[in-house]
Amino acid sequence: MASKKDDTISAALIGLCCLGILILVVIGGLLPESDTGDNITSDIDKGNETTLPANNTSGQNIYEASGYCYHVVDGDTIDVEGVGRIRLVGVNTPERGQPGYQEAKDFVEEMCLGKTVHLDIDDAKNRDKYGRILAVVYVDGMNLNAELLRRGYAEIMYIPPSEFDPYTWT
Repeated sequence: MASKKDDTISAALIGLCCLGILILVVIGGLLPESDTGDNITSDIDKGNETTLPANNTSGQNIYEASGYCYHVVDGDTIDVEGVGRIRLVGVNTPERGQPGYQEAKDFVEEMCLGKTVHLDIDDAKNRDKYGRILAVVYVDGMNLNAELLRRGYAEIMYIPPSEFDPYTWT
């Protein structure tokens, strides 16, 4: 039969283990994402098939990553599960408080929130100064970046180096 002293020691050890786990979880959540671009998770690498956009007749898969869009930050920034924060390359939508902000954000939410998106990551420069991955986002085979321009929700923002020329999207 265990003594009261043994029970107290066991309870203290369990408490310390729980505290240690909690500290590790908190520290892990505070660590910044790598900005090297080397840790990009890709559904393609996991063997999941993706479809080609309608305008891709070469038969080559242009997607470098895919994932579930679980958050829309604004009209040109989304969060993709397993990949990270994505900045739509080649376009610029209004910032919070500016005219057109809500319309652009609402359109992006309608198009990709809760859906699997496919990413063609910019090979010339894969991250911006804030560490966001620069990419063309495809939803159901549609180039979302180009559609934002076509519908007037965004303006072209070409910052070299970039493998993409947004002037060809309009």
